[in-house]
Amino acid sequence: MNQNKDNPEVILLSDSSQQFTHPFYDKRIVFTGALSTMTRSEAAKKVRALGGVLQGAVTKETDFVILGNKRRGVSTKHLMAKQLISLGFDIQILPEDDFIWVLSMPKGY
Repeated sequence: MNQNKDNPEVILLSDSSQQFTHPFYDKRIVFTGALSTMTRSEAAKKVRALGGVLQGAVTKETDFVILGNKRRGVSTKHLMAKQLISLGFDIQILPEDDFIWVLSMPKGY
């Protein structure tokens, strides 16, 4: 790693194998509730394009649960994610707006 001489806060990675990947890359993702900004099929295509893996149900291996804005109350998937989190599993629950923001990150992040 090299420090940028003009800006000491910027770190340059000299080894290309140290490149960052997208936060959804190689992560297991579950949708719950209808999305207001796109269909679930469109969202799935975007996640797959970033290297994410879709799941139909929340499991111990789930990384992200995406909460659609058009949901009614707390879904079974949301409850399962909360239960697994309380047991120490690392599952991130993302509201739809945060999901859209993460989608907008470049692949090489």
